[in-house]
Amino acid sequence: MNMNKIGVIGTGFVGMAAAYSLFQQKLANEIVLVDKNEGRARGEALDLMHGQPLVGRCEVSAGDYSSLKGAGIIVICAGVGQSSPDESRLELLQRNIKVFESIAKELDHHAPEAMLLIASNPVDILTHAMQDLSQRPNNLVIGTGTLLDTSRFRTLLSSHYHVSPQSVHAYILGEHGDSEIPVWSSAHVAGLGIRGNTINGVDYNPQALAEIASQVKTAAYDIIANKGYTNWAIGLVIANIIRTVRNNQRAVLPVTVRLNGEYGIEDVCLSLPTIIGSDGVESTITPTLDDDELAGIQESASTLKASMAKLV
Repeated sequence: MNMNKIGVIGTGFVGMAAAYSLFQQKLANEIVLVDKNEGRARGEALDLMHGQPLVGRCEVSAGDYSSLKGAGIIVICAGVGQSSPDESRLELLQRNIKVFESIAKELDHHAPEAMLLIASNPVDILTHAMQDLSQRPNNLVIGTGTLLDTSRFRTLLSSHYHVSPQSVHAYILGEHGDSEIPVWSSAHVAGLGIRGNTINGVDYNPQALAEIASQVKTAAYDIIANKGYTNWAIGLVIANIIRTVRNNQRAVLPVTVRLNGEYGIEDVCLSLPTIIGSDGVESTITPTLDDDELAGIQESASTLKASMAKLV
């Protein structure tokens, strides 16, 4: 595998935000864009590669699945949109799983050793589907999970306490969706727990913190209501995960992985703090949760399992 060669499948808003982040942050020497719309992929590749004199050498090209041979990491942002206003979420999900069946077959043939990073939504269910569809081991198939939600969470908390987001340590775990769980029991700033403490002159205010958690949960809806889609922050999330893998940083990130008994949960994919390195998933960390948080993450798993049980 060549960790300097990265593939991006799907050149929509998210795929191109990811490619742009990788290009600008110099995380690849070669980026290959694959899309059903070959002309769009070609145009995006040309547009991006013309910035090389300003950023540094990075070959950007459009190709097909065979062009992904040897890539170390492949980001999957592909998926179909709603075919009609009355199409149900379940019908849409079933059509996207059909898309993933085709992608898995092609990638197992052309790039069987690459790590797959799933960004398509619903990311938890589609990560589980890809793990089942692909012949590669599960540690090489992960989803972006709640890293975006966690970034939103830390951003809003940092604004509340007037500190840098990098000084806030707090997680959103579980589903990347409505059943996600803010883990207040271990949230802290510089080792000082958020619960019950005054931080930087800001008193503990449960109502204000509950509003922050609510804003995190509805962030995507708010952004979509205003601009029609989300893309820039998830593009940065994808770049962050890829940097962690290619540099073997072994960072702990809340990404989508398959649970095998953690918190009493089996055979479902959702986000836990996960050690990520050059071999993909190394292990998960299970922070001590309070009773409400434990019940919440188990309910999150039940929500996802209920959706998967309806698939044909």
